[in-house]
Order: sequence, then C-alpha cells, then structure tokens
Amino acid sequence: MNPEQFQQTLADHGITLSAEQMQQFADYYQLLVETNEHVNLTRITEKNEVYLKHFYDSITGAFAEPRLASEKLTLCDIGAGAGFPSLPLKIAFPQLKVTIVDSLNKRIAFLEDLVVKLGLTDVTLIHDRAETFSAKNSPYREKFDVVTARAVARLSVLSELCLPAAKVGGEFIAYKASAAPEELQQGGTAIKQLGGKVQKTVTLTLPGTDEERNIIVIDKVKATPNKYPRRPGLPSKKPIQ
Repeated sequence: MNPEQFQQTLADHGITLSAEQMQQFADYYQLLVETNEHVNLTRITEKNEVYLKHFYDSITGAFAEPRLASEKLTLCDIGAGAGFPSLPLKIAFPQLKVTIVDSLNKRIAFLEDLVVKLGLTDVTLIHDRAETFSAKNSPYREKFDVVTARAVARLSVLSELCLPAAKVGGEFIAYKASAAPEELQQGGTAIKQLGGKVQKTVTLTLPGTDEERNIIVIDKVKATPNKYPRRPGLPSKKPIQ
C-alpha cells in the first residue's frame, strides 16, 4: 500500500486526510526508519508495508468505533511501542487526547522526538509498566474513554493490563489477528472479572493481502476490583482463568 493508496482506501471508508496529514505520515515513516537503525522499534521497515501494516492497520480501530473519528475522547495506548495504534489515530483525528504508556525508555524517547517533529498537541508520554500505571492508587486508574492495545499479549493478559485504565462507561479496543476467537474464548473469565463485557468483534482483511484482523470492542460495564492489575509480571505468568 503506497501513500496514495493509503489515502484513497481511507477516503473510501469516509476518512479524509489533508496534504498536511499526509506529510505527517511521511515524516513519521522517515523518523521511524532512521531511529530503527539503532533502536529496535519494528521489524517492518519497507515503506508500503509500514503504510499498510502500521498506519492503515492502526486506523482500522475507527471502523469498529466511529466515535474515534468525531468525538473528543481521551485515549490511552498501553504498550504502544513505536506509537501504534494511537499516533496514526491522532494524526487522522487530531481532536483525540492521547496518553501513551510504554515500559522501554528508548521507545518513549523516540515518541518524544516524533511528537515534536509532527507538531502534535494533547499527547502525553509515560514511561511505566502497565501493571503500575493503572494500579489501585494511580491517578490514571479508570480515567480514559478508550484504552487501546495492539499485539502486546494474549487477551486474557491484555484485559488485566488495559481494562483497569478504562473508565466505567468507556471501552477497551484490542487489535488482534486471526486467533481472536480462540483468545476471546480463553479470556472470557478475565474480561468479566475485570469489569468488561464484549460488545463486538469487527473482522476485516488488510487490503491486497489475505491477512485477517479482528478489532475487539469491550465495554467497561463496572469498576475493576482493586486487586487488579496484579504486580508486574504476574498477569502474563498467571493469567486470570
């Protein structure tokens, strides 16, 4: 997917990108590739692949939750890595107020440079582990309209890292590949215990490929019990069964 195809395919979905926004994506790509030479941000570096599998893929969250495109939502991206999906969403929908949490300082440093280069506002970058970011005494606990995560961990683990940050009445949006139905089945108990309820799964295929993507939208229907998230490392070692 080249930049022109990226712009046109999004337009086909009702998402119009200006010349300025397209330049922001071009600058994003440039800095990503330059930084990736000395900091491991992504294994995908070929331009058309980045536009498809990082930029376009990130924005598909708005296909599942159209409010991302129009409302002034607070969005928290857990384990964003090189900024996916939150920063492509922010470029496409500048009204979003974005908080990014990542445990690796080198990635946060890259994101700081990126936010300055792209001239983005209302982006907060936090160097922290997900388990401590939304722990019971954290100011960020149950504060966000939308919490996103993309390819961080399986859903039973991811729910414990993400749902505590979503406000009651908010949502957790998990970006998943073809194993989503299996992960949903295994993660059902965890989602319920953490205050979530699966609203829907939107399945799509990346244009020009046979790669399946599943966007799982989970409503936060009640407060997360104080004991979650557990201490760092425990959610992945002993997922809620």
